[in-house]
Amino acid sequence: MSIQTVDFVDPLASFKFAESLLNTGFAVLTNHPISQKLIFDTYNDWQHFFADDEKEKYRFKESEQSGFFPLDVAEKAKGATIKDLKEFYSYYNWAPCPQKVSVNTQKIYTQLLNLSSALLQWIEDETPPKAQSMLSEPLSNMIKESQHNLLRVIHYPPLFKNEAEGAIRAAPHEDINLITLLPASTQPGLQVKDVVGTWHTLTCDPGAIIVNTGEMLDIATNGFFKATTYQVVNPSGEDTKLSQYSMPFFLHPRSDVRLRGSKTAGEFLDERLRELGLKS
Repeated sequence: MSIQTVDFVDPLASFKFAESLLNTGFAVLTNHPISQKLIFDTYNDWQHFFADDEKEKYRFKESEQSGFFPLDVAEKAKGATIKDLKEFYSYYNWAPCPQKVSVNTQKIYTQLLNLSSALLQWIEDETPPKAQSMLSEPLSNMIKESQHNLLRVIHYPPLFKNEAEGAIRAAPHEDINLITLLPASTQPGLQVKDVVGTWHTLTCDPGAIIVNTGEMLDIATNGFFKATTYQVVNPSGEDTKLSQYSMPFFLHPRSDVRLRGSKTAGEFLDERLRELGLKS
């Protein structure tokens, strides 16, 4: 099965979307309610932020996992030995946001949260009763009052040929959360691996949002929706001189939600953050 491109306003959109996630772990969403201008303006704001030395004033707090994460502390994919070639800013709606980027960032955060919540409802509606019976509570209820929904703005700097051998912009990894929404990045390089192990190079066409399933959805549904793997490979030729910007939104359940057995979402998140080297 191929990864489906789903028109958000198609009468069969919820079925096609859930089918694509079930069969491949990914879907590409078009004609969605988030304007391309807002996406462009947000990227533009953050491009200036990452180019400014003042970004160090917003260095992350480990206890909160919010703020600016510089290149020297960038995460390592689970099982990897080399850090990714990226710096990023993790924004939660309860955390401070740099003033110069705040208006568009807060606006797109809210819109991505609303869209991801609607997509999770689609997943719930299209999940058969047997799989739903495995859930500790309905998916739509898991995200109510969640404080962990995260917008991460990522800067992959140009390559200078002094990078560690084998280092890439983002090593193969799975996301921790329920579902991830990824507005098209500013440069190509995203590759995804479907549930049967085939790699696909996905579009960065303006207006597309790529959606993938995370580990928490996999655990909560006992593998009905499988967590899938993706990576961002290094560019070649003249493109090595260009920065790349990406803006994934991670939809998370509340900390107290039981994923499977007695393990809660909060416990699982802490476990994964320690494995990524973002928490001690």
